[in-house]
Amino acid sequence: MGRKWNNIKEKKASKDASTSRIYAKFGREIYVAAKQGEPNPESNQTLRVVLERAKTYNVPKTIIDRAIEKAKGGAEENYTELRYEGFGPSGSMIIVDALTNNVNRTAAEVRAPFNKNGGNLGVSGSVAYMFDATAVIGVEGKTADEVLELLMEADVDVRDVLEEEDSVIVYAEPDQFHAVQEAFKDAGVTEFTVAELTMLAQNEVTLPEDAQAKFEKLIDALEDLEDVQQVYHNVDLGE
Repeated sequence: MGRKWNNIKEKKASKDASTSRIYAKFGREIYVAAKQGEPNPESNQTLRVVLERAKTYNVPKTIIDRAIEKAKGGAEENYTELRYEGFGPSGSMIIVDALTNNVNRTAAEVRAPFNKNGGNLGVSGSVAYMFDATAVIGVEGKTADEVLELLMEADVDVRDVLEEEDSVIVYAEPDQFHAVQEAFKDAGVTEFTVAELTMLAQNEVTLPEDAQAKFEKLIDALEDLEDVQQVYHNVDLGE
């Protein structure tokens, strides 16, 4: 799959941390997850996934606790989950997931970067069919063979196990996210370099140099939007 997930995560975390936006985005996501069910990760699987992701991005405990306490306190901030699908330069494909309390504002804000950078928004389903929802979990200190063995012993089915940089990355169905983590924890592994539920492109494309610069500007502009939680695409950026 070749996405080099640690490099992608570190680049995004470094960029977002400089503006503290990653904390605000996780705070919103944790609040929404806690409001949708019990504000307890032991009984709320959605919240548990978000907290595992937050841990790999070193989100401060104070941010996490504040969001959960806000949900417990009965705050009535209402957020809508939105997914936009569009095309960037040279026909590249992009998915944008957002959480917003103002749908019209978010739609306009998401549309603007596409229009300014050689892209356009598509209709629902125009892009997503070329992506697969995927759990991505990474660990250090083990080989791919060791990870395969412990997953087999735990009877956990996965799509692939690859060595990428200094980590071993497991790709699995989204509903296997917790099973993979539990298999690692049973084997004494409690720290994860990557813990994501993402949308993986079935096929990556390489853009011409001039189009790639415009594409990266488009992605940066989308990720800078306050309401945008995740941006997925099918372009090989050569990370």
